[in-house]
Amino acid sequence: MMHPSNPTSSSAVVGQRLSIRADTGRIAEVAKELTVPVLLAAFAVYLIVGIVTMEVPEGTSFPGPEFFPGLIAAALLLLSGLLVVRFVRQQRAGTDAHASEAEPTTASVAVLDVTGAEVDQVDVPMPERAVRVDWRSMAWVVLSFAGFALLLNVLGWIVGAGLLFLGVAKGLGAVGWLRPLVIGLTLASLSYIAFDMLLELSLPSGIVGWEF
Repeated sequence: MMHPSNPTSSSAVVGQRLSIRADTGRIAEVAKELTVPVLLAAFAVYLIVGIVTMEVPEGTSFPGPEFFPGLIAAALLLLSGLLVVRFVRQQRAGTDAHASEAEPTTASVAVLDVTGAEVDQVDVPMPERAVRVDWRSMAWVVLSFAGFALLLNVLGWIVGAGLLFLGVAKGLGAVGWLRPLVIGLTLASLSYIAFDMLLELSLPSGIVGWEF
């Protein structure tokens, strides 16, 4: 007896109900890969809005207070675009992003009789791999950027950027709290000094209140 290869016709004959479901594993994979580019682009847009709404006194000499934030925003947009392009190229090439799809979905299992001799082989379906989004890591990164954007003027650059570094490091799997916090505060302090003393551009001092 020949069985039709079209599942729709089979369902129509036996009266079964067909259901079309979204591939949740695929959606989770796309969300996981595009989280960082979206966050970078969002932060770049935040910087651009701040630049556009910034009140710059007339006659300000170059580079001015808008130059370096604009440079950072452009770099973030460029990096975000490169990450998206890499992801799209991986999808088209079927590389690491879809390596699990290239694996066989069935496995041949030998059937033995009572004497131990092989009499037949049966194809057994293999379970599909599930791609999960690490919501905890995503929350660390998202909340760190959101807190930095909202509390920058209150906390200041040194404290805000140091806590941002800590949050992103924890989201990426850093172990412990003291080491990433010290590294973040150190880098934030060095960048603050570089902008204020070398470039003569004032960053928000916040609760620290340092002025050079």
